[in-house]
Amino acid sequence: MTTKTLHILHQEILQWYGVYGRKALPWRNLTGENAPYGVYVSEIMLQQTQVSTVLGKYYEPFLNAFPTLQALAGADENAVLLLWRGLGYYSRARNMLKTARICGKYLPDEPKELMRLPGIGAYSAGAIACFGFGKAVAFVDGNIRRVLLRFFALEMATPAMLQSYAEELLNVANSFDHNQALLDIGANVCTKLAPKCEVCPLQKACKGKDNPSNYLHRSKITYEAVTYHLGVCIQDGKIALVKSNDSAYRGLYNFPKILDVRASGGIVGFPLIGVIKHSYTRYRLSLNVYLCPCKEALAGEIAFFTAPEVQDLAVSAMVMKVLDLLEEKGIWRAGLVPKSLLD
Repeated sequence: MTTKTLHILHQEILQWYGVYGRKALPWRNLTGENAPYGVYVSEIMLQQTQVSTVLGKYYEPFLNAFPTLQALAGADENAVLLLWRGLGYYSRARNMLKTARICGKYLPDEPKELMRLPGIGAYSAGAIACFGFGKAVAFVDGNIRRVLLRFFALEMATPAMLQSYAEELLNVANSFDHNQALLDIGANVCTKLAPKCEVCPLQKACKGKDNPSNYLHRSKITYEAVTYHLGVCIQDGKIALVKSNDSAYRGLYNFPKILDVRASGGIVGFPLIGVIKHSYTRYRLSLNVYLCPCKEALAGEIAFFTAPEVQDLAVSAMVMKVLDLLEEKGIWRAGLVPKSLLD
């Protein structure tokens, strides 16, 4: 690509961003010494999560509770998980807490240093360095990957190759707006199934515009089906929960599993309340929820909680689904909503 072509392309990208970019997103308008931290929180929350979810329920309440990295470093894990309730992938929150305690007051400003911290990969490191510290660096996420594959007509490309192409395309004079524009183009224009090539600022120089479906990153994910038999035990208006030690849900309260399960998959003597489908990472869960009369039939260290107490517990999205089922059936009402909506 010639210098002249690249210069024109940079201008068209910035012009498009000036009109159509999502410039109102709060993490794109941060200033001061805490700006890198605000960017960091947004980037971690946006991993595996839609912008609308993060923006509507979680970002601002989290920053209100922990306005600086130093404030987060001194936080109790349960308080952090409580604000993360319903967002899923709770290892993200635990890694943020670890990172805050490692760094203390400030994050490092170089991608290589950022990548040494828990939960920060190559993309997040580049985004934090660029958007938080103003570094002229390129990076590749799922949306930018799709843009690059099509723009350079790449049917296959390694992460290193894509990083090299991103660096070739980078506007070092205005990396902030350039990279934000690429993210927005990938999210709203160069979409997977129905790319809007006619309005794309890259289309004049795009090598893959005639056959965009030929240049998609395809990865086959194998999901494992898992069935859980969960017991709902209610005594004196309180409901039984157990604090999980599993890696995915560590520190969160969940409904306990039933100990006595027949080989056929049935439950001895307990009425079925309902079946819930739930997914996380590579698992597809089938949750068979039973009304259980006694805690002795349940696994783990059982504790009972009133509805107001449940509001202050860090619980998984799976628990929230079960509580919704109980309310729907008129069995028990927690009135549970994401903690971020209560503030």
